[in-house]
Amino acid sequence: MQIPYRKPGEFTNMTPDPHLTQAKFDELTQKLKKLKAVLPGAISELQRLAEMGDFSENAAYQMAKGRVRSLNDKIFGIEEHLKQAIIIAPGKNSDTVQLGSTVTVMVDDKEKVYQLLGSSEVNLAKGIISNHSPVGESLMGKKVGDVFKINLAKGEVDAEIIGIK
Repeated sequence: MQIPYRKPGEFTNMTPDPHLTQAKFDELTQKLKKLKAVLPGAISELQRLAEMGDFSENAAYQMAKGRVRSLNDKIFGIEEHLKQAIIIAPGKNSDTVQLGSTVTVMVDDKEKVYQLLGSSEVNLAKGIISNHSPVGESLMGKKVGDVFKINLAKGEVDAEIIGIK
């Protein structure tokens, strides 16, 4: 069976954002250890299935081979992400908004709290936004009391920074 070839899409080979908190770095390290622990078992299963003969008709072998490839790809991806990681240290300069800052902003007469982290840790439900998002880009480098505009899909919105931690 031949696997169909698909053209890579626009977002196929994107490199992950290197900015990570220490907690995310530790989480990825643990995930890497688990994947490396599973790999030998998957390889031995692949070898066992390879002994059954005809590779072209052996569906279990093809699936095991795909699983080993998938594990290897995940391990490689996490290792590369960890090699390029830049740990976000708690900011000593709380005068300006920077990566790792927790910012209180007044937007449309509503107070909102955002934490700026790398794009691999975004969680909108917890108020964690990327420094590459429209709001994050607008906040970077600002000080308490600064009034500025944020370009959103619905148009420009006025905002003011109330506090920075």
